[in-house]
Amino acid sequence: MKKKEKSAVFIGKRKKAIARATVKKGNGRIRINNTPLDNIEPRYKKMRIKEAVILAGDAMKEIDININVRGGGVWGQADAARTALANALVKRVGESLRKVYMDYDKSLLVSDPRRTEPHKPSRSSAGPRRSKQQSKR
Repeated sequence: MKKKEKSAVFIGKRKKAIARATVKKGNGRIRINNTPLDNIEPRYKKMRIKEAVILAGDAMKEIDININVRGGGVWGQADAARTALANALVKRVGESLRKVYMDYDKSLLVSDPRRTEPHKPSRSSAGPRRSKQQSKR
């Protein structure tokens, strides 16, 4: 009987986007919503997610990471995936990588707590703080 592989799940959040990274033993593949990281477009989005991998160096060689991202927009999902990926690497590689990430960019490890302000009643289509334009004369 085969020994069951251990996998762990790590979470990253940005605005309404939530990313869940699942880590298993493997050979360095990263997939986001079943798409290889190298096929992600636009290029800037791919580079932003890859920052965590580049800083980790050769530590990625023996693990596979599958990231499932839901909700939010394109860039919110990218930042959520980036945070989940970095947290997964810190847990798998070691705490020495945490200092490298914190010196580079704190948002690699810490999810951004900012959220959009809810719309107020009676003017919900205009926005949360919109009011009538006032005339000075």
